[in-house]
Amino acid sequence: MIVKTISRLITAVGLSLLFIQTALAEKITVTDIAGREFEVNAPIQRAVLGEGRQIYIIAALDRENPAKRIVGWRKDLIEADPATYQAYLAKFPAFGDIPAFAGLEQSLIDIETTIAQKPDVVFLNLETQQAVDEANYVEKFGALGIPVIYVDFRHDPEQNTEPSIRLFGKLFDQEARAEEFITFRAAEIARVTDKLAEANPLRPKVFIDRAAGFYEDCCHSFGDGNFGAMVEMAGSDNIAEDLIPGTFGQINAEQVLVSSPDHVIVTSAAWDAYVPGGKWVPVGPGADAQLVKEKLEYYPTRSAYLGIAAQKTYAFHAVWHQFYNSPYQFVAIQQMAKWFHPDLFADLDPDETFRQLHDRFLPIDYQPGYFASLSGAK
Repeated sequence: MIVKTISRLITAVGLSLLFIQTALAEKITVTDIAGREFEVNAPIQRAVLGEGRQIYIIAALDRENPAKRIVGWRKDLIEADPATYQAYLAKFPAFGDIPAFAGLEQSLIDIETTIAQKPDVVFLNLETQQAVDEANYVEKFGALGIPVIYVDFRHDPEQNTEPSIRLFGKLFDQEARAEEFITFRAAEIARVTDKLAEANPLRPKVFIDRAAGFYEDCCHSFGDGNFGAMVEMAGSDNIAEDLIPGTFGQINAEQVLVSSPDHVIVTSAAWDAYVPGGKWVPVGPGADAQLVKEKLEYYPTRSAYLGIAAQKTYAFHAVWHQFYNSPYQFVAIQQMAKWFHPDLFADLDPDETFRQLHDRFLPIDYQPGYFASLSGAK
């Protein structure tokens, strides 16, 4: 009898809190990254993430308990960034109870799993819009009063990162914290771009080996967006900018050989879930520095790089691939600027910048391991 009474009290308290949260919510009008205007009750309490790596910004806004509003998500954080997932899981065990569904970035989310969680909103990446439209997901969710909200940290992060952060901030009732993050991010980018504008140094040529080890063939890279734009901001010329229309694409090995880049940037991560035993370089939080170096040493031997300028100086560098899909891109910009212009940026410490980001905004401790370089090893 006592147990039943306690159980009823807990249920009643939970329902009361839910009622209070609902009562405090107000209908607001927002515009998402696709330019769609809609009404939603805010602050939201139940969100389904079309990409688990959206936690990178959610954790900066809901630092005290970033799992509390997530009622469903894609498995990509678990599979593509296992070390970060484990860090959050260790501190917030509730992450282990979130229903997860499979699929890559541009694939559809599991509609049945999503609806079953009764979310207030569904956050989707902008590049899924065509597939979502073809499947009539917006109409299907809309019929149940569930708005679909597009955000973007990957397709055009140079333009869409700040508005995406502001959108999360508004919906989570964390607008001041969102603006604080944006201000910090802009200031750290300016530490690179302002100095480059003043010094106007010679710009080395760079090739970006995109998702190295995820693909067997060569040569996947970036055009004028994402990492392509980041290396430009860091003071170099991306050799694929005029060869790849848009953000993502592939060029042939002969084009790399003819261009003879001065640096090769390998974007990679610990991808055992996708390519067991592959040639990926496991940079990321807490990475084993010796293992990272051993795996990075394969890349100067790749046929596309034989005889290029970067091979002669061993200017091969590895960067955590997830910078391409997070609001933390400015840390990668700082590190690449140091590789391209070491004398100009001798006093810049990207690891310290990332540590400050964790200390000020995130609930988990910083673990180094996001970068590696072979420069000077030959």
